[in-house]
Amino acid sequence: MATVWLLLTVSETTIHAGEPAQPSASMVIPVAADGVQRATITLDSYSYSPNHLIVEAGKPVELTLTSVTTITPHNFIIKDPAGSLSVEQDVSAGKTVIVKFTPTQPGTFPIYCDKRLWPLPSHRDKGMEGKLEVR
Repeated sequence: MATVWLLLTVSETTIHAGEPAQPSASMVIPVAADGVQRATITLDSYSYSPNHLIVEAGKPVELTLTSVTTITPHNFIIKDPAGSLSVEQDVSAGKTVIVKFTPTQPGTFPIYCDKRLWPLPSHRDKGMEGKLEVR
């Protein structure tokens, strides 16, 4: 029964991943047998999906970042003002990249895209943000 539920959950996430600018539900990223927490994040027009990631402190995280835009590049930034976590990864339009990091401290950290075409608002200003919750 658990296997069927997992397959349905993954299918539902995949189906809705490309929808632009809609709030995403929280995603608890499971720890795989090799100890790594893995997930795929879709970068669309001014949105991340999912946009609320929940991970365990002290365990490696591997995120596959997939841009589904055709022209606009994005980035994926997580910065802890205290300095315990700093992730910055550019993602060109239509490309996929993998980012790896290990959060060491519990807390909630903003995720955002700071790309902008001057003088327009940044992608973050247009709603391309989320949060990483480290437990």
